[in-house]
Amino acid sequence: MNLEVVNAVGSGDLGIEIDLNRLATDVKEVEFDPDKYPGAYVRLEGVEPLITVYRTGKYIITGSKSDEEAYSCRKQFLKLLTDEGVLGEPEDEWFSMQNYVCTGELDQVQNLNALAIGLGLEYTEYEPEQFPGLVFRPDDTPVVILIFSSGKVVVTGAKDIDMAEEAFQSLKEDLDALV
Repeated sequence: MNLEVVNAVGSGDLGIEIDLNRLATDVKEVEFDPDKYPGAYVRLEGVEPLITVYRTGKYIITGSKSDEEAYSCRKQFLKLLTDEGVLGEPEDEWFSMQNYVCTGELDQVQNLNALAIGLGLEYTEYEPEQFPGLVFRPDDTPVVILIFSSGKVVVTGAKDIDMAEEAFQSLKEDLDALV
């Protein structure tokens, strides 16, 4: 694969309401400040991804580098909640991967002004005073690609890794056609 996953985001639903104040008081891994944010942060020991859990029981896992890491984090989270008596069984209603953020590199530096025109002004946003990269929204995909003059690329909004890879390959083909 030409892309590296830098953030795989998954979300799920515990199927119960959570007393976040009690959870933060009883469980050392939980931080909760309702004046700052309505969700509680769960930082599991030895695990990089961050879990944000809400009163509704919905939760988000961010910072995973792969599906496997996200699912492993989920398993540890459910075990923690079971061990603390929040859940009867280490199970949730559902969990799925939602978004992948990947980075890649093109073979050469890019002229972003020319690229904005070449890729189509209706698909691009480039305002260097606001943001140093070109925002490319290819047609028929939820993927958004950020292209920087250095040739570095960020692909986001992909529902799976294949979708990210396909969008990146399509971009490379579009760039080859412009030369």
